[in-house]
Amino acid sequence: MGEKGYNTNLAAEFYVLSSLHRMGLNATLTLGNKKAVDIVVIVNKDHVITVDVKGLACKMDWIFGNGPLHVAANHIIALVGYEGMIDQIDKEPRTWIVPSLKLKPFIKTAGNGKTKYVPRKRFLEEGKQYENAWDVLKGMT
Repeated sequence: MGEKGYNTNLAAEFYVLSSLHRMGLNATLTLGNKKAVDIVVIVNKDHVITVDVKGLACKMDWIFGNGPLHVAANHIIALVGYEGMIDQIDKEPRTWIVPSLKLKPFIKTAGNGKTKYVPRKRFLEEGKQYENAWDVLKGMT
């Protein structure tokens, strides 16, 4: 068998999608490579919730890229961390559900002046209330 490779973002997106369906929500994955919305939750014909999923295989900072951040009252950021155990199928990842409006204080810009990221250490210390905060989504439906 060849060398293992992981598509961490896809694994994280499908994990979040599965969790949303387990909550009874009508959620669908969006297609595309460079997108700010990975999942759309359809509440009714006039109301949707959008979700951006950031997945990490190891214990690192979450990278958001160089573009503008999508921030809206109906937009959620799902931070998924496999904690170095992505190959252990019996281990659930750690997940933080953050309203995009609440993420701004955690966003930093890298030394290149462009790349935005959320420092893991700081977020683990100050963003504890968002770990497994799936109820945030219920409050938006």
